[in-house]
Amino acid sequence: MTTNDDKKLIESIKNGDTKAYTQLVNRYKDLVFTLALRMLKHREEAEEVAQDTFIKVFKSLDKFKGDSKFSTWIYKVTYNTCLDRIKKNKKHLNDVAIDEFTFNKLDTIDNALDNLIKEEKHTLIKNCINKLPEDSSALLTLFYFEELSLDEISKIINIEANTVKVKLFRARKKLAVILEQYLQPQNSMNYGTR
Repeated sequence: MTTNDDKKLIESIKNGDTKAYTQLVNRYKDLVFTLALRMLKHREEAEEVAQDTFIKVFKSLDKFKGDSKFSTWIYKVTYNTCLDRIKKNKKHLNDVAIDEFTFNKLDTIDNALDNLIKEEKHTLIKNCINKLPEDSSALLTLFYFEELSLDEISKIINIEANTVKVKLFRARKKLAVILEQYLQPQNSMNYGTR
């Protein structure tokens, strides 16, 4: 099946003739590159795969039996090398390079995320507190945002500290109901029903 010309080149390469290997590469480089380019759709990747293919061909020439065309065999080697590259690229598709810059910035990023989360929580809680009656809203603001003690709050609103504690407890329960409405996943999808 293999042409006599290819057989002679293969035998010469096996005997150490580097010029014969160059001839073989020149004969099939367009075929290999075209297939690689069609599969990988990236010129530099196709060039690398073509080089890898010819290295594999050189290393495994003794495995070529000659029962098919040499072009068929080299196509198969090219195809499999492309598949390996595609798998490798998919495996590393979501990889991010980690270097000193990344490590140095992790703390800064973590702090920024923590601050964003705190800000979002504060905004959510403030929005929910605004939905409460004025007295409950004032108590929660003084206690959580102004961080005043029960005694300080009792002096401000002119009631006993124990009464402040009870009112604060009730205000937190009301706040919890409002927060729950905000935080619950929206289960408003009615499958097939209206």
